[in-house]
Amino acid sequence: MRYDLLDLRLFRAVVTEGSITAGAARLHLSLPSASARVRALEHHAGVELLVRGRRGVRPTPAGSALARHAGEVLDDLGRLEGAVAGYRRPAGTPVTLLAGSSAMRRLVPRALVGFLVAHPDVDVVTRERRSADTVRMLADGEADLGVVVVDARDDPPSAADRLTDDSLVVVGPPGGAPAGREAMTFAEAAEHPLVGLEPDAPLAQTLEANLGEHAPVPRYRGRAVDLGTVVDLAAAGVGLAVVPRHVVDPDRGLAVCELAEPFARRTLVLRRGARPGPGVDELAEHLRHAASA
Repeated sequence: MRYDLLDLRLFRAVVTEGSITAGAARLHLSLPSASARVRALEHHAGVELLVRGRRGVRPTPAGSALARHAGEVLDDLGRLEGAVAGYRRPAGTPVTLLAGSSAMRRLVPRALVGFLVAHPDVDVVTRERRSADTVRMLADGEADLGVVVVDARDDPPSAADRLTDDSLVVVGPPGGAPAGREAMTFAEAAEHPLVGLEPDAPLAQTLEANLGEHAPVPRYRGRAVDLGTVVDLAAAGVGLAVVPRHVVDPDRGLAVCELAEPFARRTLVLRRGARPGPGVDELAEHLRHAASA
C-alpha cells in the first residue's frame, strides 16, 4: 500500500502525545479530520494500530512498528529534501511567504515594506493560507516561510520562532456587550448579531473547526474580506466581532473582552521550509522586527 506523508506525521504525533486530540493539534488538524485519517490508515494497513481508552491511546505492536518506521522515513525525507533543495531553487525565484488572515492584516505588510525596499533584487509572493495548509506546504517544499498560529493546547514555541500574541477577543461599539467584562464565550457572543470574515477565510475556518458541530449557529449581519472592515462594522454597532486583539486600535475606545475558549489564546509563530535561497533569512528577520515593533 502507499502511505500519505501527512498520515505518517499524524500517526507519529498521536503515538508521541498519547492522544489523537493532541496529535491533531500538533499538526493543526481538526479532531474529526485526524480521527478519519487514523481510521483510514488502520483500514489500509488491515490491522489495528491503536488501543483506545478513556485516557487516550497507546500503540499496538503493529502501531509501534509503524510509528518507528514512519519516524525513520520522515527523518530520511528531511535529509533528502535538504540535500537537493539547493539545486532545485533557481536564481531569481521569488521567496514564497504563507500566512493567515491575522498576520496578513499588519505583520506581513510591515515586514514586506522594509524587506522589498532593502532588497530590490529579491521578489516575494505572499499567499493567505490556514496554518495546517502552511505546515504541509512548507514540509512539501512549496513555500519558503510561513506564519502559523499555535494556541494554548500546543507546545510553547521557542523564543526564536515566536512572533507576537494573536489571542482572539470579542469587539463591539463603545459601551457594547463586551464592555466591563473580562471574557465572553462564543455562545454568549452569538446571542447578538455578529460580523466577520468570509467563510473561506483562514480565521473563519479556524473558528468553525475549533467550535465544533454543537456550537450555536450565529446570525452574521455582514461578511468582509479583511479584518479592518470587520472591526469598522463592529465599531459602528452592526454586530459583535471575534478578531485578534492586535488588529483593534486601543485609541478607538471600543468595547473589548477576551474570547473565553482555550483555543483563543494564540501566538503567531515563524516556520521555515526546506529550501534555502536568497532573501529567506533576511525576510525572516524583517518579520521578527515587524512583530517586535
